[in-house]
Amino acid sequence: MSLIDAAKAKLPTAWGEFEIHALEDEETQKEHVALTMGDLTGDEPVLVRIHSECLTGDALFSMRCDCGPQLEAALQKIAEAGRGVLLYLRQEGRGIGLVNKIRAYALQDQGMDTVEANEKLGFAADARDFSLAGKTLQALNVKTIKLMTNNPRKVASIESAGITVEERVPMQYGKNPHNEKYLSTKHGKLGHLF
Repeated sequence: MSLIDAAKAKLPTAWGEFEIHALEDEETQKEHVALTMGDLTGDEPVLVRIHSECLTGDALFSMRCDCGPQLEAALQKIAEAGRGVLLYLRQEGRGIGLVNKIRAYALQDQGMDTVEANEKLGFAADARDFSLAGKTLQALNVKTIKLMTNNPRKVASIESAGITVEERVPMQYGKNPHNEKYLSTKHGKLGHLF
Protein backbone atom coordinates (compact mmCIF):
# COMPACT_ATOMS: atom_id res chain seq x y z
CA MET A 1 0.00 0.00 0.00
CA SER A 2 1.56 3.25 -1.15
CA LEU A 3 0.35 6.41 0.54
CA ILE A 4 0.87 9.89 -0.86
CA ASP A 5 0.51 13.07 1.21
CA ALA A 6 -1.02 14.84 -1.81
CA ALA A 7 -1.86 18.25 -0.38
CA LYS A 8 -2.00 20.12 2.90
CA ALA A 9 -3.38 23.40 4.19
CA LYS A 10 -4.54 25.12 7.36
CA LEU A 11 -8.00 24.15 8.58
CA PRO A 12 -9.58 26.41 11.20
CA THR A 13 -12.26 24.59 13.22
CA ALA A 14 -14.49 25.33 16.19
CA TRP A 15 -11.80 23.72 18.38
CA GLY A 16 -8.72 25.36 16.91
CA GLU A 17 -6.55 25.46 13.84
CA PHE A 18 -5.45 22.12 12.44
CA GLU A 19 -3.38 21.26 9.40
CA ILE A 20 -5.33 19.09 6.97
CA HIS A 21 -3.45 16.51 4.89
CA ALA A 22 -5.16 14.99 1.87
CA LEU A 23 -3.86 11.44 1.57
CA GLU A 24 -4.11 9.27 -1.53
CA ASP A 25 -3.89 5.50 -1.35
CA GLU A 26 -2.40 4.53 -4.71
CA GLU A 27 -3.60 0.94 -4.41
CA THR A 28 -7.30 1.61 -3.69
CA GLN A 29 -7.53 5.12 -5.19
CA LYS A 30 -9.30 6.19 -1.99
CA GLU A 31 -8.66 9.58 -0.47
CA HIS A 32 -8.28 9.92 3.29
CA VAL A 33 -7.57 12.79 5.65
CA ALA A 34 -5.18 13.44 8.51
CA LEU A 35 -5.75 16.45 10.75
CA THR A 36 -2.68 17.38 12.74
CA MET A 37 -2.06 19.94 15.43
CA GLY A 38 1.15 21.00 17.12
CA ASP A 39 4.64 19.55 17.11
CA LEU A 40 4.42 15.78 16.70
CA THR A 41 8.12 15.17 17.31
CA GLY A 42 9.71 14.32 20.63
CA ASP A 43 9.40 11.49 23.11
CA GLU A 44 6.01 12.38 24.58
CA PRO A 45 3.15 10.22 23.25
CA VAL A 46 0.93 11.88 20.65
CA LEU A 47 -2.85 11.90 21.15
CA VAL A 48 -4.41 10.06 18.16
CA ARG A 49 -7.91 9.20 16.97
CA ILE A 50 -8.53 6.80 14.08
CA HIS A 51 -12.00 7.64 12.83
CA SER A 52 -13.78 5.81 10.03
CA GLU A 53 -16.07 7.85 7.84
CA CYS A 54 -19.70 7.92 8.95
CA LEU A 55 -21.72 10.29 6.79
CA THR A 56 -24.92 9.70 8.75
CA GLY A 57 -23.32 10.26 12.15
CA ASP A 58 -20.59 12.78 11.35
CA ALA A 59 -22.46 15.08 8.95
CA LEU A 60 -26.16 14.27 9.31
CA PHE A 61 -26.20 13.95 13.14
CA SER A 62 -27.74 10.47 13.23
CA MET A 63 -28.40 9.12 16.69
CA ARG A 64 -28.19 5.49 15.49
CA CYS A 65 -24.47 5.47 16.30
CA ASP A 66 -21.94 7.32 18.46
CA CYS A 67 -19.64 8.38 15.60
CA GLY A 68 -20.41 12.11 15.42
CA PRO A 69 -20.01 12.72 19.17
CA GLN A 70 -16.76 10.69 19.18
CA LEU A 71 -15.40 12.74 16.27
CA GLU A 72 -16.20 16.03 17.99
CA ALA A 73 -14.79 14.83 21.33
CA ALA A 74 -11.56 13.72 19.65
CA LEU A 75 -11.06 17.10 17.96
CA GLN A 76 -11.72 18.86 21.25
CA LYS A 77 -9.27 16.63 23.16
CA ILE A 78 -6.54 17.19 20.56
CA ALA A 79 -7.11 20.94 20.67
CA GLU A 80 -7.00 20.95 24.49
CA ALA A 81 -3.72 19.00 24.38
CA GLY A 82 -2.41 21.37 21.70
CA ARG A 83 -0.96 18.39 19.87
CA GLY A 84 -2.32 15.35 18.10
CA VAL A 85 -3.56 13.57 15.00
CA LEU A 86 -7.03 12.68 13.79
CA LEU A 87 -7.02 10.17 10.95
CA TYR A 88 -10.27 10.21 8.97
CA LEU A 89 -10.38 7.01 6.95
CA ARG A 90 -12.84 6.75 4.06
CA GLN A 91 -14.33 3.34 4.89
CA GLU A 92 -18.00 4.07 5.36
CA GLY A 93 -20.28 1.59 7.10
CA ARG A 94 -17.51 -0.49 8.65
CA GLY A 95 -16.04 -0.85 5.18
CA ILE A 96 -19.19 -1.87 3.25
CA GLY A 97 -19.94 1.54 1.69
CA LEU A 98 -22.81 3.98 2.04
CA VAL A 99 -25.47 2.16 -0.01
CA ASN A 100 -24.90 -1.12 1.82
CA LYS A 101 -24.83 0.71 5.14
CA ILE A 102 -28.33 2.08 4.41
CA ARG A 103 -29.43 -1.43 3.42
CA ALA A 104 -28.07 -2.62 6.77
CA TYR A 105 -30.03 0.15 8.50
CA ALA A 106 -33.21 -1.18 6.85
CA LEU A 107 -32.47 -4.66 8.20
CA GLN A 108 -31.84 -3.15 11.64
CA ASP A 109 -35.24 -1.45 11.38
CA GLN A 110 -36.67 -5.00 11.08
CA GLY A 111 -34.93 -6.10 14.31
CA MET A 112 -31.44 -7.26 13.33
CA ASP A 113 -28.42 -5.87 15.11
CA THR A 114 -25.58 -4.20 13.19
CA VAL A 115 -23.50 -7.39 12.95
CA GLU A 116 -26.42 -9.56 11.82
CA ALA A 117 -27.37 -6.97 9.19
CA ASN A 118 -23.87 -6.80 7.70
CA GLU A 119 -23.62 -10.59 7.62
CA LYS A 120 -27.10 -10.94 6.06
CA LEU A 121 -25.86 -8.67 3.25
CA GLY A 122 -22.86 -10.99 2.74
CA PHE A 123 -20.22 -8.86 4.47
CA ALA A 124 -17.98 -9.35 7.46
CA ALA A 125 -19.21 -7.85 10.72
CA ASP A 126 -16.42 -5.29 10.35
CA ALA A 127 -14.60 -5.05 7.00
CA ARG A 128 -12.45 -2.02 7.85
CA ASP A 129 -8.68 -2.01 7.34
CA PHE A 130 -6.69 0.06 9.82
CA SER A 131 -3.26 -0.61 8.30
CA LEU A 132 -3.39 2.77 6.57
CA ALA A 133 -3.47 4.40 10.00
CA GLY A 134 -0.14 2.85 10.95
CA LYS A 135 1.43 3.89 7.65
CA THR A 136 0.17 7.46 8.10
CA LEU A 137 1.57 7.71 11.62
CA GLN A 138 4.90 6.35 10.38
CA ALA A 139 4.92 8.98 7.60
CA LEU A 140 4.30 11.67 10.23
CA ASN A 141 7.21 10.24 12.29
CA VAL A 142 4.90 9.47 15.21
CA LYS A 143 6.31 6.60 17.25
CA THR A 144 4.39 6.54 20.54
CA ILE A 145 0.71 7.40 20.96
CA LYS A 146 -2.25 7.65 23.27
CA LEU A 147 -5.01 6.14 21.15
CA MET A 148 -8.56 7.41 21.61
CA THR A 149 -10.63 4.29 20.93
CA ASN A 150 -12.87 1.60 22.33
CA ASN A 151 -11.88 -0.81 19.54
CA PRO A 152 -9.12 -3.33 20.38
CA ARG A 153 -8.61 -4.04 16.63
CA LYS A 154 -7.32 -0.47 16.20
CA VAL A 155 -4.82 -0.95 19.02
CA ALA A 156 -3.58 -4.25 17.53
CA SER A 157 -3.29 -2.78 14.02
CA ILE A 158 -1.27 0.21 15.19
CA GLU A 159 1.03 -1.95 17.31
CA SER A 160 1.59 -4.33 14.36
CA ALA A 161 2.82 -1.30 12.39
CA GLY A 162 5.53 -0.74 14.99
CA ILE A 163 3.85 2.18 16.75
CA THR A 164 3.77 2.00 20.55
CA VAL A 165 0.31 2.48 22.07
CA GLU A 166 1.23 3.77 25.51
CA GLU A 167 -2.38 4.28 26.54
CA ARG A 168 -5.87 3.55 25.27
CA VAL A 169 -8.12 6.53 25.97
CA PRO A 170 -11.80 5.44 26.20
CA MET A 171 -14.29 7.27 23.97
CA GLN A 172 -17.68 7.08 25.64
CA TYR A 173 -19.70 9.81 23.99
CA GLY A 174 -23.06 9.95 22.27
CA LYS A 175 -25.00 7.23 24.10
CA ASN A 176 -28.74 7.74 23.65
CA PRO A 177 -31.96 5.67 23.49
CA HIS A 178 -31.61 5.23 19.70
CA ASN A 179 -28.20 3.53 19.84
CA GLU A 180 -28.37 1.38 22.99
CA LYS A 181 -28.66 -1.88 20.99
CA TYR A 182 -25.89 -0.72 18.62
CA LEU A 183 -23.50 -0.02 21.50
CA SER A 184 -24.42 -3.27 23.22
CA THR A 185 -23.66 -5.16 19.98
CA LYS A 186 -20.32 -3.40 19.58
CA HIS A 187 -19.40 -4.52 23.08
CA GLY A 188 -20.86 -8.03 23.00
CA LYS A 189 -20.07 -9.12 19.43
CA LEU A 190 -17.17 -6.90 18.34
CA GLY A 191 -15.29 -6.74 21.64
CA HIS A 192 -15.35 -2.96 22.03
CA LEU A 193 -14.27 -1.82 25.47
CA PHE A 194 -16.68 0.45 27.33
